[in-house]
Amino acid sequence: IGNIGSGNAITALANMISKKIYMSVPRVRIIDFKDIATILGGEEELIVGIYLNLKGEVEGNIMFTIDMESAKNLLTMLLDRELVELDELSTSALSEVGNILSSSYVNALSALTGLKIAVSVPSLAIDMAGAILSVPAIQFGLISDKVLFIETVFKEGDNQVKGNLFLLPDIQSFEKILSLLGVL
Repeated sequence: IGNIGSGNAITALANMISKKIYMSVPRVRIIDFKDIATILGGEEELIVGIYLNLKGEVEGNIMFTIDMESAKNLLTMLLDRELVELDELSTSALSEVGNILSSSYVNALSALTGLKIAVSVPSLAIDMAGAILSVPAIQFGLISDKVLFIETVFKEGDNQVKGNLFLLPDIQSFEKILSLLGVL
């Protein structure tokens, strides 16, 4: 899922900007929800979070996050200019890329499991990691304490982006996914 989703996402991004993008092998782990803030650099780390709901045969959420340096590098790739400040165009571009990347992972998951999964319109937030994580913590905390974490690093020229994807299915969906993938 990590390789296929990352590969499809990077291909889509490369086609969007008409440039060659290099990607490292994604790092995939199942982690405790409580460890997400630490992975993101701490609760006070300023990050960009793109959050989507999952619907259909898998219920839950998917969240794509990048640190501010990665956001600036990504915007430099997309807009082909040095970023001065985050404006409406910048946030719109980040939201769309988050949507494309997240959807690529969901499509890979759907293809590998045969499950029909739809995603909602993305919600974008730029805030401290703790604040961004409060929404999924409230929605997700009562359902499960495990998260599928996929870390991907990609690069175009001097611009490197470290993206973190968190798949937050409800417990029944999590068990269904792992079972169909032969893990359970």
